[in-house]
Amino acid sequence: MRVIAGDYKGRQLKSVPTHKTRPTTDKVKESVFHMIGPYFDGGVVLDLFAGSGGLGIEALSRGVNHCIFVDQQSKAIGTIYENIKLLKLEDQAEVFKTDALRALKAAGKRELQFNYIFLDPPYKKFSYEDLIAEILKYNLLAESGIIICEHDASEIIPHQVEQLKLMKTENYGSNIGVSIFK
Repeated sequence: MRVIAGDYKGRQLKSVPTHKTRPTTDKVKESVFHMIGPYFDGGVVLDLFAGSGGLGIEALSRGVNHCIFVDQQSKAIGTIYENIKLLKLEDQAEVFKTDALRALKAAGKRELQFNYIFLDPPYKKFSYEDLIAEILKYNLLAESGIIICEHDASEIIPHQVEQLKLMKTENYGSNIGVSIFK
């Protein structure tokens, strides 16, 4: 696993040492960033179900200002801290060990808004519609912000959740899908 482009292009990232975390492959990560814009001029990211932090770190490498990483597994949190320290990104990152719904509520209390929200939960364990509804409930998506969902390709992804519309869906192989809401 590595950083694909930007300031940290080619740098290796550590993987979470457990079978409970499924890392986003370099191929899928590269495709995601081609879909949402290869480089950014600032912005704030929420990497929910962050695993090793690969998606959020990729966004930081490509020009995002700040990323909040959330995962509930201790090994994932430790790996995120290692990867952030390895790339000296401590000033641009916050890391929280908690479940997704608590993290969304806490971000709402802080009145945070995100330009990009990555949702990569364990496949078929969470309803994307429910997660997006919670994001909207707490007003966490900045105007013109987008939500990027990585999911099992066989999952049915809603075409609309409240005011957000599904803009694009791509499948990679037989089991990985990426859907973008705006």
